[in-house]
Amino acid sequence: MKTPLKQTWDLESIFSGGSSSASFHAFLEDLEGKVQQLQSQLKTAKIPQTLLDTEQLDSVLNSMQELFNGASQAMSFVSCLTAQNQHDKLAVQLGARVNTLYAQGKSALVSFQNLLAQTSEELWQKWMEREAIKPISFVLTEYRNEAREKMAPELEGLALDLAVDGYHGWGDFYDTIVKNMTIPIPENGEIVNLSVGQAANKLDEPDRSVRQKVFARWEEAWTQVEDYCADTLNHLAGFRLKLYENRGWTDVLKEPLEISRMSGQTLDTMWQVINETKPVLVKYLERKAKLLGLDKLSWHDVEAPLGASTTKIPYDDAAVTIVEQFGKFSSRMADFAQMAFEKSWIEAEDRQGKRPGGFCTSLPLSQETRIFMTYAGSASNVSTLAHELGHGYHQHVMNELHPLNQNYAMNVAETASTLAELIVSDALLEAAEGQEKVALLEDKIQRGVAFFMNIHARFLFETRFYELRKKGVVGAQQLSELMEEAQREAFSGVLNEVHPHLWASKLHFYITNTPFYNFPYTFGYMFSAGIYAFAKNNPDGFADQYDALLRDTGRMTVEKLAAKHLGADLTQADFWRNAAQVTVQDIEQFLQMTE
Repeated sequence: MKTPLKQTWDLESIFSGGSSSASFHAFLEDLEGKVQQLQSQLKTAKIPQTLLDTEQLDSVLNSMQELFNGASQAMSFVSCLTAQNQHDKLAVQLGARVNTLYAQGKSALVSFQNLLAQTSEELWQKWMEREAIKPISFVLTEYRNEAREKMAPELEGLALDLAVDGYHGWGDFYDTIVKNMTIPIPENGEIVNLSVGQAANKLDEPDRSVRQKVFARWEEAWTQVEDYCADTLNHLAGFRLKLYENRGWTDVLKEPLEISRMSGQTLDTMWQVINETKPVLVKYLERKAKLLGLDKLSWHDVEAPLGASTTKIPYDDAAVTIVEQFGKFSSRMADFAQMAFEKSWIEAEDRQGKRPGGFCTSLPLSQETRIFMTYAGSASNVSTLAHELGHGYHQHVMNELHPLNQNYAMNVAETASTLAELIVSDALLEAAEGQEKVALLEDKIQRGVAFFMNIHARFLFETRFYELRKKGVVGAQQLSELMEEAQREAFSGVLNEVHPHLWASKLHFYITNTPFYNFPYTFGYMFSAGIYAFAKNNPDGFADQYDALLRDTGRMTVEKLAAKHLGADLTQADFWRNAAQVTVQDIEQFLQMTE
């Protein structure tokens, strides 16, 4: 790999000219024409009565996929523009235009789903057996079932239209809040105003006095905007609850579980095993407090590095390490990562004006991905980089499939990314010795704590918030109390100081396309740990088997996916207990090494 690597991504190869791109504006105009064409097709489409009638709907299906691929390409491009520069007002306007296009496409999909829902059972079975349709029959059946559980098509279409400036508009307001925030941090005797993303990177600084100062300023900053955040969350939840009510849905987890293609029994079993495992995590956190010279940890101490992890890792070194370790698991993964680095698909530069957090977004027409993060040289940053490359590789192996079969859910998407993290961290850990080994082991365990405890706190908070929101608006102070209660419960009372305003600061609570943007992370972490344990016991040919598993993620439930590729039953505790052992064994090793 040639170095030095660029730390800014290449968006010019997608559409040149950024938010002023003439080619992108022309692309959007073409998409708007495609929407009108699809709407015209659906106006004349009839409920099929014969097998020949179903063939005539193939053109509608093709037009719909062409539109969604284009809208996805546009949405990914705009999300890159707004993430790299939160002050790009033209990009924000383009995002609103793309959201409108996407909503029109979703309205068209509702009309198409209605045709599927009203097709007779006998004809449906024959339709799904057609050679051209059989490979996508799982997704089409999902479409049909969804339509049967929702409102009338015209009402669903209206809800989608209203959501553009209502539901999704409120979700976008988080970006408006964040881009106008600066967090004043004392550095070298003066106050430096940092963006939210830059300040977030300082919350895991090795110097506790720095962490304390940053965390105090962080909480103060979010307290100042808490009313805006509370209004936003209440409107998001209110919209969602009213929509569910009109669909006749009483369980707020119905939609997120269906999106994740998993059962409530699987989710309950997963949390059950996590709660069984928490006493071991408490021992780890108590030991960490002792090593840091503290009676109890505060929120900002949980992810604080120990020992050699204070070393800054240059970006180029991180890239070389990731490619090398991926290669030990799969040469195809390594080749993909190297391509992503060399083709400048990654935005990693540490600068002001960027959105906080990280993501990987797919460009279906280009068959490429783009990765966003802010790299500051910590071990956690290396993990994030590997994580997002795992997402990219997942999409890479899906590119050859029918577009409908590429729509995999967030929980299995997190499986690929988290497995990529495990590959890198375990390989580095195996090669390390002494204090370096302790530091790397501790960094790995931190991710287990995040998924078993931090994410659990978010899940507990959100489920309780929705129950309260059914009764009326929930104020900022009560939201902070709910969050504090959830954190103390999820962390089994081991923390001295918690993060009451996490509900305000965490982007995930404002994401509208995926409700309950929390438990899929924990599922992905544990599922990937289970896959990794399986791979260690069955190393021969597993790279091919893994690719096959990834390719199936968009065309079956997670229960069937696990049964087919791992011979596991996700509704039972055995798989999850085996998965949890990956974290338990790491903690036991850590406790031995730090006695």
